[in-house]
Amino acid sequence: MSVELVITALGEDRPGIVDELSNVLRNMQLNIEDSRMSVLGGEFAILMLVSGTSNSIDEFIDEIPDLEGSLRMKLQVKLTRKKPVTQDLAPYAVEVVSIDQLGIVQDIARFFSSRNINIVDLDTSRYAGAHTGTPMFALHLTVEIPADEPIARLRDEFISSCDALNLDAKIIPMV
Repeated sequence: MSVELVITALGEDRPGIVDELSNVLRNMQLNIEDSRMSVLGGEFAILMLVSGTSNSIDEFIDEIPDLEGSLRMKLQVKLTRKKPVTQDLAPYAVEVVSIDQLGIVQDIARFFSSRNINIVDLDTSRYAGAHTGTPMFALHLTVEIPADEPIARLRDEFISSCDALNLDAKIIPMV
């Protein structure tokens, strides 16, 4: 029987981190099912879902103190379960770009949470605008919209909300 484990790892960025961690997981017979990895400031952050037998998962958990030393990373783990598949949710991609300003993530999150729409993936970045160097902000997320939600109305409300905040935005079905 396969067990799933969420692993978060954080440590100073350096070459070889992904190689070292993935080697440990492979040697312990754990399969990487899903992952997100990114350099944030001078730190390397990993969030991953792995699966394996109960024995393999238990062995990994028992080895965490030693692994933290050898990997030079702080590790946290949590047992989880497979997400149930629901037929009545449609994935949509949302993109927002604007001059960087305080509260963009919260404003977008509130729009969707107030409508009971789940955000399943979120990625943001800050960058210098072309030619001017103006601090810009980009947000990409995936939401699961209930099939009975009138998408045209939702899209209109979302675009109007973003226009009021001076955000350039779009919401499109994922294919």
